[in-house]
Amino acid sequence: MIQRFIELGEGYSDIYELIELTKANKHRVSHLFALHTTKDDKEVTSLIVALQPTRPGDFQALYICREGIPNPTFKKNKRFDLFQEVASELGKVIIQFDVQPSNTFAEKELYYQYLIGILRLNHYIPQMK
Repeated sequence: MIQRFIELGEGYSDIYELIELTKANKHRVSHLFALHTTKDDKEVTSLIVALQPTRPGDFQALYICREGIPNPTFKKNKRFDLFQEVASELGKVIIQFDVQPSNTFAEKELYYQYLIGILRLNHYIPQMK
């Protein structure tokens, strides 16, 4: 099983691409996530769409808009509202939790490995085969 984050950006205009990808792949959407963190003294959120693994190939794409959206707990915003609308359309619940910020890690790849570990540990994505 190969699980890889595909970063679309930080959630400005690329949030619309994330939403379109979600709608176009609604039959493959596994989970929707909102990961909250404090980065550079700002409360921000990453939005993630996890798709079902491909058959054949066992590749699982995790599309992410990383740490560019204000945390909706502290500041209501239209971008999160759009993500929530898509979740409602698909009958999904946005899974939310707090994580370390990406700048805690020396490389972005290490940050993504950290997130994959959390998602596997909580059984949101399959374990390695």
